Amino acid sequence: MANATVNLMGTANNATQDDSLFLKVFSGEVLTSFEKATVTAGAEQVRSIANGKSASFPVIGRIGADYHVAGEEITGDNINHAERVITINDLLLSSVFIGNLEEAKLHYDIRGIYSAEMGRALAFQKDKHVLQTILQAAEGTSPLTGDGAVNGEVVTKTTLADVAATDAQKADAFVEALFASAEALDNKYVSKEGRVCFLKPSMYYKLANATNAINVDFSGQGSIAEGRVEKIAGINLIPTVHLPSTNITTSPEAGKGLGTTPQAADFSDVEALVSHPSAVGTLKLLDVASEMEYDIRRQGTLLVSKYAMGHGVLRNEAAVAIKSA
Repeated sequence: MANATVNLMGTANNATQDDSLFLKVFSGEVLTSFEKATVTAGAEQVRSIANGKSASFPVIGRIGADYHVAGEEITGDNINHAERVITINDLLLSSVFIGNLEEAKLHYDIRGIYSAEMGRALAFQKDKHVLQTILQAAEGTSPLTGDGAVNGEVVTKTTLADVAATDAQKADAFVEALFASAEALDNKYVSKEGRVCFLKPSMYYKLANATNAINVDFSGQGSIAEGRVEKIAGINLIPTVHLPSTNITTSPEAGKGLGTTPQAADFSDVEALVSHPSAVGTLKLLDVASEMEYDIRRQGTLLVSKYAMGHGVLRNEAAVAIKSA
């Protein structure tokens, strides 16, 4: 009787290595999970570098205009320039070790589940770092001097922290804060395109139940049946559980790199963040990647997903923090 020809599903082009394709599948699952889980994608400027520990981003001020007097020479005006340097954090990774015997006892595929969870873990941490950087922008000052120096903005609504206030009153106060945020961005010449508000789910659902937020008679957009609010004051609303509520000072939540915690930020009284993509930047040295290796000494397989990124403030004027006290 002839032997059966085994179909090596992990082999590329009939090579001798029979698992060369498995890693690519694992990487794809992690990347797909990462992209689905992140809520801050597109909310910041992204730049990639092939090597190095940091990169400089230019900050350019505004220029004025004046009338010309006949006969006078046109010499040009000065524009203030500064820079922001974003430094790469240490390598962030998510890993799991799968023992051969444990995996053999399972009646379902565990690797797909683990890869999805690892992708989500990286996405969640990246979201938190971007949100923390947006708060730094809102509370920070511009590196420019003179007329081009435009700082971040903080809008405070004490009603949001009032335990005696009803949900409707808090929703109304939050709507007022969003209009105040939009006005602040308008006054600082920040583009209307791309404005987003990251807020806690509890407030998002208060807004979904607010008459003036979704009622078409008020030109509202959304649905109380679906618990959805499209936008308010021209600002897209993105509910997220990744908005911290404490003072973030330690790693990995506060970032880590060269002995510092670059994403440290105090969210003790922050209710929401409003920003434009020009507010913060993300610097990528190593994009999301995955590795898988069988360890014969430990009789199992180690799965690792990782990235090396850094986050920093670019334009303070493009960020607003909504606080309750």
